[in-house]
Amino acid sequence: MSSEMPPVAKKIPAARTHHGDIVIDEYAWLFKKDDADTISYLEAENAYTQQVTGHLKDLEETVFQEIKARTLETDLSVPTRKGAWWYYSRTEEGKQYGIHCRVAADGDDPPALTAGEPLPGEQILLDGNVLAGDSPFFALGTSAVSPDGTMLAYSTDFSGDERFTLRFKDLGTGELLPDEIPGIFYGGTWSADGSTFFYTTIDEAWRPYRVHRHTLGSEEDVLVYQEDDERFWVGIGLTRSQRYLVLSAGSKITSEVRVLDAADPTGEFTVVRPRRTGVEYDLDHAGDHFLVLHNDDARNFELATAPIDDPGTWTPLIEHREDTRLLDVDAFKDHIVVHFRRQGLTGIRILPGGAREPYEIPFPEPLYEVTPSGNPEFEATRLRLAYTSMVTPPSVYDYDLASDELILLKRRPVLGGYDPEDYEQFREWATAEDGTRVPISIVMRKGTARPAPTLLYGYGSYETSIDPYFSVARLSLLDRGFVFAVAHVRGGGEMGRGWYEDGKLTRKKNTFTDFVACAGHLKAAGWSSAIIARGGSAGGLLMGAVANIAPEEFAGIVAEVPFVDALNTILDPSMPLTVIEWDEWGDPLHNPDVYAYMKSYSPYENIDGRPYPPILAITSLNDTRVLYHEPAKWIARLRATAQGGPFLLKTEMGAGHGGRSGRYDAWREEAFALSWILDRAGVTE
Repeated sequence: MSSEMPPVAKKIPAARTHHGDIVIDEYAWLFKKDDADTISYLEAENAYTQQVTGHLKDLEETVFQEIKARTLETDLSVPTRKGAWWYYSRTEEGKQYGIHCRVAADGDDPPALTAGEPLPGEQILLDGNVLAGDSPFFALGTSAVSPDGTMLAYSTDFSGDERFTLRFKDLGTGELLPDEIPGIFYGGTWSADGSTFFYTTIDEAWRPYRVHRHTLGSEEDVLVYQEDDERFWVGIGLTRSQRYLVLSAGSKITSEVRVLDAADPTGEFTVVRPRRTGVEYDLDHAGDHFLVLHNDDARNFELATAPIDDPGTWTPLIEHREDTRLLDVDAFKDHIVVHFRRQGLTGIRILPGGAREPYEIPFPEPLYEVTPSGNPEFEATRLRLAYTSMVTPPSVYDYDLASDELILLKRRPVLGGYDPEDYEQFREWATAEDGTRVPISIVMRKGTARPAPTLLYGYGSYETSIDPYFSVARLSLLDRGFVFAVAHVRGGGEMGRGWYEDGKLTRKKNTFTDFVACAGHLKAAGWSSAIIARGGSAGGLLMGAVANIAPEEFAGIVAEVPFVDALNTILDPSMPLTVIEWDEWGDPLHNPDVYAYMKSYSPYENIDGRPYPPILAITSLNDTRVLYHEPAKWIARLRATAQGGPFLLKTEMGAGHGGRSGRYDAWREEAFALSWILDRAGVTE
């Protein structure tokens, strides 16, 4: 293999905007996905990256084998009860994808799990390995069983572009129906009688904007709803009670919900409350009323009740609190479950029926994440919970509402003698430029000498929280003396809605300076020596921004599917998601102030001639959310402008935003990234 640099990327003249400023889009030719020169360029970049990282092959293979050896490859999930069946998925050693199954229910307790063996009486609904065949990529977009349990709707994607084909399977005969619908979006739902399936389709900008009704056996589907405002997405679902269809239209900051009796799928949807800019809401059905979660004059959201015949009239049930962000509400026959966030941690609040007062479920660890999970039965008397922490593997609990007993059903096995007592987790607080205290979650192996090499992860956009989580792959770092830390920077939702608002639009730079402050704190407090930064998607924007702001703070940066050409992308309304994203980043096309602000931080525009740390950018050719050309242009400009490096680009030629789809392929990709991270800290084996 040649050791030469890949071909120098072609340059085109910069363009002047109507704001009178220059758009630096020197490598715009890389937009041409199907152009032979572009493909050749990306393949040459892959070859160069492979050559530069060739010395890591043994370490990469070692890390891959460690991930594999710690994973129970033949395993199955805890079954979930729905109607007359228990549903679960399982994996088999040597196979890339899950197998989705069910068994007939016999009693109220889940079937006993036997590792390595299918459950007696198993019916396979979908085998991802059979569906994938020889395709290098495979993903399911939806898998929905009809309320009576007789039909399955499922959709598949074989390229990674997140455009799915919908099919229907008769679960009595195992036969596929002739009905086949290409080009749909994620999700979809059945009518109450299982005769009709509702699904969404996308426009040219990959925006789900239409809801359609498909009656099984029909050749023409009915357009139920079309959203013409380019800022809004649409989706459709069924309440847990299976009484109401819920059609939602939402932008980043505004909601509008319509409901329809699920027994009348051809009827007209009723608007709950007309959209009003800045007001978000959602609802669930709870017997003789609806529950509405909303932020109308309630920044951290409030829970209200609403009459069935007047759903736009809201009466507070849980009033707004400045210290608690209400995340979601689940309605059951005899109780209500509220998922919330407080002081950077998630929690569960129960509103029981009868005379008992509302209460919260306690958890013992200082850092953790808990969320309701797998609760499709409206009349359930137990609450299924998913729980994890930075030292506790993902765990499934049933909470018995009558006895207050928390019953552990399964904890993900970690092979090789893993003991959570060998590791410890901490919460630290950095001080940002403006005095704001920024939380940091930390995990390390006990006895690790400090300061230690550190992998610092960040995201900080869309109110997405990076809650404390467990990772099998991460053990390969911790057992080699690494500290792993998450910087809970503004723009995420860890500390409530205000935390998000302080890291978006014209306060976006807080996200970046918070991350740099966290890196500085870890060094000053004696946690960290060399720090390698990592982030993906909007977290990749964070990586590009901190590379420009404080390149000297980092020994290396891993940017995955990174949104590093933010200004040029958000200037182009024809690009996927751009108009929708204006509520998150601002509208630089029509607002000169937003244009100037974005130009001042967009990574691609702000590369200069200083020394930069080594950077590894990982992307996918078929990514719909962050197009591959963004990191390709970024790396080309780094090579042309900056000192330091090396600056490497690795492109998956047959994958999408989430990278390679098979689990073994995903483990190999992670092993590659981790071996590069270890090498940046001088760890070679």
